[in-house]
Amino acid sequence: MSKIPVYFMPGLAANPLIFERIRLDDARFDVHYLEWEIPKPKETLEDYAERIALHVKHKNPILIGVSFGGILVQEMARFLEVQKIIIISSVKSKSEFPKRIRFARKTLVYKLIPIRLILSFGKLAQFVFGEKMSHRMQLYDTFLSVRDLYYLKWAVEKVVLWDREEIDKRVIHIHGDKDEMFPIQNIKKCIVVEGGTHVMIYVKYRWFNANLPAIILDTNNLCYN
Repeated sequence: MSKIPVYFMPGLAANPLIFERIRLDDARFDVHYLEWEIPKPKETLEDYAERIALHVKHKNPILIGVSFGGILVQEMARFLEVQKIIIISSVKSKSEFPKRIRFARKTLVYKLIPIRLILSFGKLAQFVFGEKMSHRMQLYDTFLSVRDLYYLKWAVEKVVLWDREEIDKRVIHIHGDKDEMFPIQNIKKCIVVEGGTHVMIYVKYRWFNANLPAIILDTNNLCYN
């Protein structure tokens, strides 16, 4: 039996170490990790997604993305034949964004973030998304590897300005009920992880190790909200 190719994409500026606790059976799954690259000057999200999609070398893979990585894999799927798209702690369309991001989009306030502030994701999260979540993002800061200022400014803008309206039917959405970056009250049709925060891919690894294989194989009996 051939293995199922699975490609993981980490969150904004993060490296694949955020998946270090995730275990998929080597006998069934062929796991690969994608990484962020520096955008080309004035590169659109669509063009960037097409470029990153070139790193997917298998037919009909499973794409798994966290946070901004979840947005990116949805865009990558425009250029690939995929079995399934799994997004974690992310959104399926702009309608699932919280009011803070809609406000940032409307007022362009994200352009006012000081460049040096972007280097501290915890402070960035506090500035853009609210004070309550910043302490939880300190864990995420441990896994940041892309410190290029152009990339960071580009990535924040692409999140805020993402304008997808129609939800891709191939998407399976896993979301924590304590996610303060993308509050669950704005999220439609997702598998809910109780107590899951925006960094649950790392801290709730036991849940993912127990359930992700069945989600990939369509053998889970988890309920959707």
